[in-house]
Amino acid sequence: MDGNLRKYFGRLTGGMAAIAALALLVTAAPASADPGDEIPVGTRLAARTHPAVQLTSITYSGEVVVPSSQAKEAAWDQLTNEATQAVLAGKIPSDERSIAKFLFQRVASDVDRYLQPVGPERTVKAQVGGMCTGWWVTPDGYMVTGAHCVQMSDQELSQTFAQQALEKFNKQDAKDMINALRNFEADKEMIELVQQIYVTFNSTHLEIRGLQKSLSVLQSLPGGGVDKTAKEVPAELVSVGESYPGKDFALLKVNGQQNLPTVPLGEDADVQTGDTLYISGFPGLVTNTPWFSVESKLDPALTEGPYNAKRSTQEGVPYIQTQAPSYHGNSGGPVFSRAGKVVGMLIAGTVSENGEASENESFVLPVSIIKEKLNEKNVKSSASLTTTKYNEALDDFFQRHYKDALPKFREVQALFPSHPYVAKYITDSQQAISSGKDETPQPMWVWIAVGAGALILVGGGLLLLILMRRRKKDSASPGQSPSPAYGGPYPGPNSGGGYPVQVGGGYDRQPVNGQVLPQGWQPQSLPPAGGPARTAGGYEAPRPGGYDRRPDGHDRQRPGADYDPQRPDGATQYVRPAPYGQQRPHAMPGQAPADAGAPDVADLEREIAELRRQLQHRPPEA
Repeated sequence: MDGNLRKYFGRLTGGMAAIAALALLVTAAPASADPGDEIPVGTRLAARTHPAVQLTSITYSGEVVVPSSQAKEAAWDQLTNEATQAVLAGKIPSDERSIAKFLFQRVASDVDRYLQPVGPERTVKAQVGGMCTGWWVTPDGYMVTGAHCVQMSDQELSQTFAQQALEKFNKQDAKDMINALRNFEADKEMIELVQQIYVTFNSTHLEIRGLQKSLSVLQSLPGGGVDKTAKEVPAELVSVGESYPGKDFALLKVNGQQNLPTVPLGEDADVQTGDTLYISGFPGLVTNTPWFSVESKLDPALTEGPYNAKRSTQEGVPYIQTQAPSYHGNSGGPVFSRAGKVVGMLIAGTVSENGEASENESFVLPVSIIKEKLNEKNVKSSASLTTTKYNEALDDFFQRHYKDALPKFREVQALFPSHPYVAKYITDSQQAISSGKDETPQPMWVWIAVGAGALILVGGGLLLLILMRRRKKDSASPGQSPSPAYGGPYPGPNSGGGYPVQVGGGYDRQPVNGQVLPQGWQPQSLPPAGGPARTAGGYEAPRPGGYDRRPDGHDRQRPGADYDPQRPDGATQYVRPAPYGQQRPHAMPGQAPADAGAPDVADLEREIAELRRQLQHRPPEA
């Protein structure tokens, strides 16, 4: 290969590589997601973490025994005298209602001073409890929640039974006391005051016999979905700390579990003042309200708010203060950073004077305490395969890659049939695909194949173009006489002189059997060597000796025509005119000129540039 060809093929190789790279770029680049469709942090976080957040339940059951009440006569006589003196002194009005209100207020302030327990005993079977939030930390059933969610003190238990199990007794006892006051019409305020007297008396003197406690987690049945098919699954108490303001932590174990969805643990240093915190859990204002469906009650709520400050109790227990709203029932719920890792557990909130929770402040036990308690029981938090696949499927789903997400969601359902949300995602993905909303990109191997095909196509086209041009130039530069089948060169004055290729007249002309034909014109037949000067088709062969026939019938010599020296083998040597001032190399005997058949580099480079331009303007779906 000479220098010109080597240089030409070097340029050609670089051009083909550039075209192939451009083709891959144009065809393989998938459409990027619209920045305006960015999924909010809370939406992604809720989707990822809610499957691991569960509603927990603590239940106490037993037989509640409450004595009857009787007034202490001496104390009531003294109280009556005090009421009389107050009326005479003008401290209270003299009407019956005002006097009764004075008496009941004094009794409510010190119930045991005026009432005493007597027989007969009254019994009722009762079951009381509360709802909290827990979350899975291992695929085999370890769950974290708050200490106050799994145990009650004796005082709390008595109050709970008094409020939930003794309501019937409290109302009846209040009614009996009011009826003892003859011809007295009690209003709503008076009735509530008297009922409060017996709430205090009955809760103080009640006795619970055969007390039993149970802990459970509400899980959906196989098939998925958070709905009324949820059932209580018994949980075992493995470890419990001290209720707030202590290390309010508890560890539960639900046996027979596998592939449970889990949430990852972070570090205390993951968040600091000013960062946004996210609380997941089950607010009691929903779970304890009859107006909402069971499906609604079993779906966690997500709230968010700023990290306000780091606090410490008098016992030295660290807590995080946040303005993320929380309510009764949120206790034990995980608190997340923006990255979706647990940074603490919701334990307490501020309570108003009337006992209602305030949204202003919530207190979070840091994740370092949670890890400390887990290590004491040699429990290591870990991600399940269910969670890994589910998160991958969610990533595809939020990018509208529904065809990629669908098989992953189905795999999650196979791993954990009771998954509460995957069934809906499967349905949503199928509907999105059916409605033409899928934007799943083609696999990489497809784009590689397309790019390779484009490379082959471009390369093949260029190679064919090279061969065609080379063949054309070889034909346009005669290096030897016509084929011997036609009887050798036409005779001329020098016996065997030939005719050089004609240039001009607006045609690219190539010799055909020693004759020059206009471009695009094909003769019906070619005259044999030494045949008649004019064929049957009317085509006149070139005149020998470089002469042309004039219109008047006379011959004229062709300008610049001259005889070419013959090669030793008898074939005529053709020399293509060189540009002015450029000396063409002399061909050796039996060899064509050095540049005969060399590709036109400029033409090829122009065509390559045109191919590049066309590829750049191809539509994205091409």
